[in-house]
Amino acid sequence: MVKITKGLVLASASSRRLDLLKKINIIPEIIQAADIDESPKSKEKPIIYCSRLAKEKSDFVFQKYPEMTILSADTVVFCANKIFGKPKNKDEARSFLTYFSGRKHNVLTSVYLRNKNHTKLINIITKVTFYRLDKTDIDMYLETEEWKNKAGAYAIQGYAERFVKIINGSYSNIVGLPLAKVYNLLKLSNLI
Repeated sequence: MVKITKGLVLASASSRRLDLLKKINIIPEIIQAADIDESPKSKEKPIIYCSRLAKEKSDFVFQKYPEMTILSADTVVFCANKIFGKPKNKDEARSFLTYFSGRKHNVLTSVYLRNKNHTKLINIITKVTFYRLDKTDIDMYLETEEWKNKAGAYAIQGYAERFVKIINGSYSNIVGLPLAKVYNLLKLSNLI
């Protein structure tokens, strides 16, 4: 039986994160996107950047719902400390996918849980290795438009799964939320 998790606010506009939570029977009472500047600071390392965004999203929403528990997250793709955010256009998406071709890269999700009594930040990294992609692979994928609004220019839960040679770590983390870690975090906070 599906029921709402009372007292939980998901600070995210991501339908993927909500779908992931529903898979483990967690339905936030409120969904509230955070309006923050997501630009990386000069020379900001991926883990610092991702953690900062997760915290800023939570802080933004906490101002509106100070009596509730706020769950926020941010996901970035990085390789050799270079952050691959959401591509601005098809050409940038092409350059990201070309870079990942035949390479290992990292998908990092920072999860931040906050209420008036405590805060908790966790960082989960999943290593992903792509097969070598040719121009046709990339062109076909770009036509799907799945790359839009996706960190690293791909959605593993869609057509891009065919590019993946090896995953080392949490699959759901690549989609946008490491479910096992989030479940245990909510359990420790007595929300479930």
